[in-house]
Amino acid sequence: MTHDKHQDSIPERRFRLGTRRSPLAMAQAHEAQALLARAHGIDPAHIEIVAVTASGDRIQDRALAEIGGKALWTKELDAWLAAGEIDFAVHSAKDVETIRPEAFTIGAILPREDVRDVLVGAASIAALPPGAVVGTSAPRRAAQLLHARPDCRVITFRGNVATRLAKLAAGEADATFLAAAGLNRLGETGTGHPLDAEDWLPAPAQAAIMIECRADDQTARAFLCAVDHAPSRTQVLAERALLAGLGGNCHSPIAVLTRHEGADLLMRAALYSPDGAEHVTGEARFAADDAQGPLDLAADLLARAVPAIAVHFAGARALEE
Repeated sequence: MTHDKHQDSIPERRFRLGTRRSPLAMAQAHEAQALLARAHGIDPAHIEIVAVTASGDRIQDRALAEIGGKALWTKELDAWLAAGEIDFAVHSAKDVETIRPEAFTIGAILPREDVRDVLVGAASIAALPPGAVVGTSAPRRAAQLLHARPDCRVITFRGNVATRLAKLAAGEADATFLAAAGLNRLGETGTGHPLDAEDWLPAPAQAAIMIECRADDQTARAFLCAVDHAPSRTQVLAERALLAGLGGNCHSPIAVLTRHEGADLLMRAALYSPDGAEHVTGEARFAADDAQGPLDLAADLLARAVPAIAVHFAGARALEE
């Protein structure tokens, strides 16, 4: 599509971009604003950033799963989007619930960043001292750690990157995990030791920025389409489909890595019991546009999962019925 056609298809309209107020969310909002402005040849000022303090940012003393799960990151922005107070909302894709209101659609997935986790406080999982105390609020990271190092102890670490690094510096834990993508977007590239994604599978949709708009807002959909990154969208939608098939929630330790191989996707996934004692792994190769591929992998994993794992997935109950 030529530059002029883009200009013709988007009326002279100012867009309001909704985002959470945390430093990483604001960095992601500015990244989206800059990409959209460049794609349409407009001044970034035509895209106003509107920030909200999400419930998940306000409540820092408890694990997310205890206080309402992923909706704590989205409900304020959802209300603004539904009411027309913003035109689209920018999210970390891994924080967006699998089942979304029908009134919304994914207008764009931006180019995916580094999917790896970073270990801060030790050079590797093996290098953690015996009995190390590790801070994380992610069930996946806790289960993966306890699977590899059952001698370690996990304590809850909530808060943004700076808060968690400050807790570590204060000696509340020996080590913690952060997402490489978040560190990169905040300019903290020298922090910690990245873990090989092939050995330490990331979270579903980790490192991807998702932009949602109202499904009936054709102007916003056309505007966002210009920055939709097809390979990243394919991976993220496949991983979200896996989540949907598993019936996982924020209590469910799920790890997945998806790679493009020619026209296909190669997806490797692992489910854990929360204490890390049990796990089941599987992989599948399917065409990039095959919506059934991730669901088949989910069914395979659940069919082989022991009860200590299956109890944390609604999809397992669906298999039994």
